[in-house]
Amino acid sequence: MKQIPNIFTLLNLFFGCIAIVFALQNSIEITADGQFVRLTEELYYASLFIGIAAVIDFLDGFVARALNASSEMGKQLDSLADVVSFGAAPSIILYQFLRMSFIRENEGVETSMLWLMPAFVFACAGAYRLARFNLDTEQSFGFKGVPIPAAGLVVASLPLIYWNMQTEMVYTILMNKWFLYGLIILLSFLMVSKLPLMALKFKDFSIKSNLPKFILVGIAVATALLLKWLAIPIVFIAYIILSLLYKRN
Repeated sequence: MKQIPNIFTLLNLFFGCIAIVFALQNSIEITADGQFVRLTEELYYASLFIGIAAVIDFLDGFVARALNASSEMGKQLDSLADVVSFGAAPSIILYQFLRMSFIRENEGVETSMLWLMPAFVFACAGAYRLARFNLDTEQSFGFKGVPIPAAGLVVASLPLIYWNMQTEMVYTILMNKWFLYGLIILLSFLMVSKLPLMALKFKDFSIKSNLPKFILVGIAVATALLLKWLAIPIVFIAYIILSLLYKRN
């Protein structure tokens, strides 16, 4: 019974590896005359598998608490899985988006890889955040810095938004290399920072104790219905704002 949570954690890692496989496929389609450039659906599937990994990542903690099977090994294994599923896999998605943004420019195909390497700063920041979390005993009902799964899901939402939001403005933003560099810097900073952020765990279900969490759930439902995949970054921003407004003592 004590190994059941670890099996869930390994499934998290398993689906994270599948996400990497899809993200590493030839994710950019270019016509022979170079006039039409777009992301292929492989990157879309990478996002979906990161999402599956996130669901399993939530369940392994839930199962561990339900079976009273938490262990130090499980904690370390969880971090190793998270750095792959929510660090390495999203970094490759960022790499592909940067590739796409440069390829769309004149002579962009010849862009040096040095311009694409900042994508992996995201994974490094996530690994640092996980290592610090494992050494910190004060993050049971609150976090210091953004958890790597939350940041990883924001990145994973980019291909989903790209494929489902039929808006030129959205395409323009997502294909802007400066926006992508800014996103990498922002998410990396938020992960390594010590901003006091709430953990989405309930000590009880009273409104007084959980008001910001209930507000966040309301925002998530409303934006999901109205904006679909664009809800993910919006909920992420709301999470940061609500955590700072109702920061723990």
